[in-house]
Amino acid sequence: MSDSAITYTLYIQADPARVWQALTEPAYTRRYWGLTFETDWAVGSQMEWVERGARTRDPEQVVLDCVPDRRLSYTWHTFTPEWAASAGVAEELRAELAGQPRTKVTYEIEPVGDTLTRLTILHEGFEPGSTLIGMCGRAWPMLASSLKTLLETGAPLPEPPAGPAPEPMG
Repeated sequence: MSDSAITYTLYIQADPARVWQALTEPAYTRRYWGLTFETDWAVGSQMEWVERGARTRDPEQVVLDCVPDRRLSYTWHTFTPEWAASAGVAEELRAELAGQPRTKVTYEIEPVGDTLTRLTILHEGFEPGSTLIGMCGRAWPMLASSLKTLLETGAPLPEPPAGPAPEPMG
């Protein structure tokens, strides 16, 4: 992790097509991330994030790059009052997050042999030292581990116990 980007690489015992499905299909994202994306995955298409009953949409929340089984990139979501209410995030924190620059997530999917995939997650564009990079830096390892566990065992990691401060990821 740098002061303005998070990079996380993991190896998953699954082929690139299954990793792609886990990143894009609601049946998977709901299980390990607790949300779904409503989009057609075409470059320039808007993405609607659906999480805990809240729908987060914004004209700048879009797909930036999409090469099935290889690369996916999109802008990070918008911190709406509806999202904050559903996630249990206080208005003061939501307003702080909303005032930060929009970030971008990129997934690089690379085959390593026949049944192993290297997944590199790059989340960039943070304001250096911001609250958002701290929150995402704590959440990405758990999210990526849950994705890996789901693909390798058929079940995601259990939800961690509630802590003193929410760590929104979607």
